[in-house]
Amino acid sequence: MITKASVFFPKCQQTFSSTADTRKFFENLSGAGKSIGVLTSGGDAQGMNAAVRAVVRMGIYVGAKVYFIHEGYQGMVDGGDNIKEATWESVSSMLQVGGTVIGSARCKEFRTHEGRLKAAHNLVERGITNLCVIGGDGSLTGANLFREEWSGLLDELVQQGDSRTNSVLHIVGMVGSIDNDFCGTDMTIGTDSALHRIIEVVDAIMTTAQSHQRTFVLEVMGRHCGYLALVSALACGADWVFFPEMPPEDGWEDNMCQKLSENRADKKRLNIIIVAEGAIDCHNKAITPDYIKELVVRCLGFDTRVTILGHVQRGGTPSAFDRILASRMGVEAVLALLEASASTPACVVSLVGNQAVRLPLMECVQMVRVCVYMLERQRSQKRRLSFENNLSTYRLLSYRKADSELPNSSFNVAVLNVGAPAAGMNAAVRSAVRVGITEGHKMFAVNDGFEGFYKGQIKEIKWGDVGGWTGQGGSLLGTKRTLPGKHLDKIAEQIRIHNISALLVIGGFEAYVGLLELSAARDKYNEFCVPMVMVPATVSNNIPGSDLSIGSDTALNAITDTCDRIKQSASGTKRRVFIIETMGGYCGYLATVGGLAAGADTVYIYEEPFDIRDLQANVEHLTQKMKTSIQRGLVLRNENCNENFTTDFVYQLYTEEGRGVFDCRKNILGHMQQGGAPSPFDRNFGTKVAAKAIQWITRTLKDSYKGGRVFANSEDTACLLGMRRRAMVFQPVAQLRDETDFVHRIPKEQWWLKLRPLMKILAKYKTSYDVSDSGQLEHVTRVRPKETNTSSTI
Repeated sequence: MITKASVFFPKCQQTFSSTADTRKFFENLSGAGKSIGVLTSGGDAQGMNAAVRAVVRMGIYVGAKVYFIHEGYQGMVDGGDNIKEATWESVSSMLQVGGTVIGSARCKEFRTHEGRLKAAHNLVERGITNLCVIGGDGSLTGANLFREEWSGLLDELVQQGDSRTNSVLHIVGMVGSIDNDFCGTDMTIGTDSALHRIIEVVDAIMTTAQSHQRTFVLEVMGRHCGYLALVSALACGADWVFFPEMPPEDGWEDNMCQKLSENRADKKRLNIIIVAEGAIDCHNKAITPDYIKELVVRCLGFDTRVTILGHVQRGGTPSAFDRILASRMGVEAVLALLEASASTPACVVSLVGNQAVRLPLMECVQMVRVCVYMLERQRSQKRRLSFENNLSTYRLLSYRKADSELPNSSFNVAVLNVGAPAAGMNAAVRSAVRVGITEGHKMFAVNDGFEGFYKGQIKEIKWGDVGGWTGQGGSLLGTKRTLPGKHLDKIAEQIRIHNISALLVIGGFEAYVGLLELSAARDKYNEFCVPMVMVPATVSNNIPGSDLSIGSDTALNAITDTCDRIKQSASGTKRRVFIIETMGGYCGYLATVGGLAAGADTVYIYEEPFDIRDLQANVEHLTQKMKTSIQRGLVLRNENCNENFTTDFVYQLYTEEGRGVFDCRKNILGHMQQGGAPSPFDRNFGTKVAAKAIQWITRTLKDSYKGGRVFANSEDTACLLGMRRRAMVFQPVAQLRDETDFVHRIPKEQWWLKLRPLMKILAKYKTSYDVSDSGQLEHVTRVRPKETNTSSTI
């Protein structure tokens, strides 16, 4: 699933003696003398193991004892061998495993006072005063009740003759749930992986459905929350979706059949209908896949099939997003436990935008209960702003209005892809085209980027022309790296010929530079005095002004999947180290975040210079690990991290220095990182960002259009739409110049560099970790940023 501040991090040898330095480092938070118990409870979710691994390693790293509590609350009540001390090596192979290795179970006994008394005795016996609970709202509510009763339980134990007492119990929760049904966080652990399973099935089904002109009805999980149904429908372009939060009104059967019939009339060879298992109508009657099938066959005569995904959605390896999310949350949970005092309420570690936050546990639980209550009262409600945005975007893209219902607009908007292809570009183009048509604009597609622009490869693109584009990889419009600077005359001429009123550029660093060149030429060419907005789309994630780019999540999943397979290939081989080269140019995002997701021992990037002494220290560190129980090592190298220390050099150095301890293999992943079908995250992200870009264009045209052109050469009308921490922000590209290293094609400051110390800690390196952004307990009811011309949330 997945999420964001910018700071460069010093090497571990650097000291921090400056009185002007206001940063806070976790070295000041000692875990000596503390014991932490970690358990997973409730339904399993992919990524739970990554969270457990992070808690164990971070806890041991700061000097605390960490205990596995097997089988959830049942293991806490039963005690004995269910509570075991964890070691660094005991979590070495957990990252890529789905489910939960330490087990999860429902426990009726823990709901009783006697059961909680037994659990308290078992914790006191081992000196455990800190609990990290990974589960859903029921599991977290149970943990909070346990904390509130703690002092009373201790008094009872003393009366029974137990002399060991621990006055305070600290609780930190992480939400593990594939349904994404917890308030206060944008994504829960396991949701992104479940979406991967759903989309894999939908993509496979669509090929057979298209071959036979079939209708498929798919049931996905979601008894009380329709997030999986809604987002998977958005990610695959489903014709219709049912979920419990939005019961359809009377007559929905006729409306759905009419929609399916119209799509077939438009020469669409298949229909996809997605149903959440808890879907109901406005009379509280269940809407089942079999009922929908019978309805379609009876009314339309379409060949219809039903597929119930069931527990497939819980299975499989966790996605890169879930591994990174769970690792960040696990580390944050340990920090929260170290900082907790007797007055600190139990908290949940959450994700908002791209930032980890702490929220009071019971505020989140109460909000969930309010949502469920409202749902049971059959009121239309949305659990979060992100849910609302997904719903409004789905409606925009799925329901084509009649021409008579469209606004009267005389604006022509051109869409083009620029730079290298990135998975999710096509989803962004589809979204832009359909939202633009809904806004009343005439949409034009430019083939082959700026090169196709000056050559006149421009044609109008209709609603039906982009059908089925969401799941397609690459760029169906075609994309090239050509910059517009040498062809401004011809591009201006094409804008005049086609009467282009606005530009949407979807692409990477060349798109950013190209937009700068067009906006800089406005004094000379009036044709460029139109609203222009760029949406970042590049696997390298190297665009100034945005924490995330379309395509980078798909590339990270390709890296993670490949690293998993490469490591598995050594399962029968003792002590082997793999040297992996990733893409990214001079940007180390893919290498660093991919290394965190894959459990790398070392990652070499351009942004963090290294020399031969660092290489030698890394080899020695890995050699020492290999002499213990660790049998496989993983080293990632960004392709342009150092012109002299090439992948071959690193491979040969490790091979020579590891002789007698381990052997080496190398792999260059290459363009496989750019290929394949886009991940659910990139489909959803590209869809929503492009929709917001077109809505911004519409507002800008209405506000500032005069006499057929934008009347002023304003830098506010040439913007980049990017995610900054918690919000989507429109930023004038001219203002981003000072934030850009044009020589190396990277931002001068990059938020993900803050993840490098975390990655090093989990690989057992001594390092410094800035935790200045941590420690602030927020409230779940806080006001999110309002949508304006410059800022909007996703």
